[in-house]
Amino acid sequence: MSNTIGVYGAGAWGSALALTAARAGAEVILCGRNAEEAETLNATRCSPHLEDAVFPSAVTAYADPAALAGVDLLLLAVPAQSCRSAAAALAGIVGLETVIVSCAKGIEQATGVPPSVAIAAALPGRPVAVLSGPGFADDVARGLPTAVTVAAREIALADAIARRLAGPSFRPYAATDVAGVELGGALKNVLAIAAGIVAGRALGASAQAAVITRGFVEMRRLAAAFGAEAETLMGLSGFGDLVLTCSSTQSRNFSFGLGIGQGESPASFGKLAEGAATVGIAVQKATEFSVEVPIMAAVADVLAGQLSIDDAVDRLMARPLKRENVI
Repeated sequence: MSNTIGVYGAGAWGSALALTAARAGAEVILCGRNAEEAETLNATRCSPHLEDAVFPSAVTAYADPAALAGVDLLLLAVPAQSCRSAAAALAGIVGLETVIVSCAKGIEQATGVPPSVAIAAALPGRPVAVLSGPGFADDVARGLPTAVTVAAREIALADAIARRLAGPSFRPYAATDVAGVELGGALKNVLAIAAGIVAGRALGASAQAAVITRGFVEMRRLAAAFGAEAETLMGLSGFGDLVLTCSSTQSRNFSFGLGIGQGESPASFGKLAEGAATVGIAVQKATEFSVEVPIMAAVADVLAGQLSIDDAVDRLMARPLKRENVI
């Protein structure tokens, strides 16, 4: 393998991954859509998306995706709803031997499929892997210790990707349960919104614990319906990511929910909250699979303006009593 890694998507997460790859010893081609930002990064070694980060000379920024021609490992770091179109834009650029790694966390609204499936449809014949887990872009960019999961259907491929990205402060674990890794990353965003609403509404630490714990049960139910393995959801890309994003305002999804709980409108939130784009299709798929997801459904109804937060709490608390260990 060559020692050049491409990153498509120059936002905070893509930029942090570019720094990670450079620290692992690779030459990095970071491709975004903004030519001015690319020129600024190359000239100043700084990015507006990561204010405290200094990029080494190993990272070169471009605004033309043609720069990615010839790379054999490409990290696709765009929002989940943009993965298919971003991959399609690369169809005439990257070869059949290029490994595409989806770094998005969501479910495609139009089709109900995870990003890796959308990418594979847009780039047929290319091997597709996924990277997910508990890591904030700012922490990763600063070189703080982070562990994530890299999954591919062939464990040898997952191992190879993990080796190329591993560094002093970035530890990837290899896995083969692609569905489990993706669904954990997607669904925890919905529950982070729920946790944020609880915090914003000052419903208390007990309610917060209940939402996270019972929400995790919903994650496991729905991920299993997609074909995920239960053990995967107990790992970094499931439970680990859930704990991270339900407990910090660094999480866009938690911050989004916090604002909703404090009475703000969803439209007033200026940053991308992937969970808001995921919750509707997640609940729709749960209905198709006959899977109960009452917390996710309540979030969907609150965001759609069909249910007040107080009524959502009442609805959840009035549900029939259940035995806890029955998933």
